[in-house]
Order: sequence, then C-alpha cells, then structure tokens
Amino acid sequence: MTGIPRSALFLGLAGLIPFIWGAITVLQPALADWTIRAIGPRFAGPYVMLFYGAIILAFMSGVLWGFATKLEGAQAATGYALSVIPALWAFFTTGGGPSSAGISLMAGFIGLLGLDWLFWRYGVAPEWYMHLRVLLTAIVLACLAVGVFA
Repeated sequence: MTGIPRSALFLGLAGLIPFIWGAITVLQPALADWTIRAIGPRFAGPYVMLFYGAIILAFMSGVLWGFATKLEGAQAATGYALSVIPALWAFFTTGGGPSSAGISLMAGFIGLLGLDWLFWRYGVAPEWYMHLRVLLTAIVLACLAVGVFA
C-alpha cells in the first residue's frame, strides 16, 4: 500500500473494526452472547455491521461532496447530485430485515466504489485514493457477506 499516507491507511483500517467485529460475532456465537451481555445487542452480529454500514455510506457522501467542491460548472452540479446517493441509498434500502439490509449495503458499497472511481478519474481525489478504497471496500463486502450468508 505504498503511496497511501500512513494516517489515512491507519484510520481507514481502524474504521473496519465494527465490520470485522460483526463478522466475527456472526461466526462465533459465544462471542456474540458475551457482546450482547457486556455492551448490548446492537454491537453484535449483523446489527453492528448494518448500523455502522449505513453511517459509513452517509459519511462517504460527505467525502464525495468535498470532492465535488473542487469541480466547476455542470461537472460540479453532477458531482453534488452524485455525492448524496450513498446516504440516500442507506436511508431508503436498509429496512426490511438483516439479510435484505445487508445485501442492500453490499450493493451500496459497490456503487460507492464506482462513484469513488469517478471522482478519482475527474482528478479531485488523491492519486492514492483508489488503492485505499478498493482495499477497504473488499474487506467491508467480505464482512457483510458473512452477515448475510453465514
């Protein structure tokens, strides 16, 4: 992961903790039981991944909005419109139970990666940005898949 600033890499990887914890607690029911007793049911199994995943999609809308501020004219207007899609996607698609919400979040993160690429291609995201986003997205998708399919 050369080229990615250490702070961005470290913070990006740290941001995966709720996804990884959720996947582990799906695979380890005893750990899920302990988590439920110690800190509450919202922090175990698919629930932590779903809640946090929706938050991250909303956060990434803000990141994309920031990139859109570097654009001009019609491209900026398009950038602003596209930047709100991840947050709206999370808001409108994560109801209806853990499996459908997990699948919707997986689709949302795949779509987000496409938007990341677009802003990177426009030249308003850092050169190293896609290396980080592909890594983080792959791990998020793997964790969400555990929650949906395990």
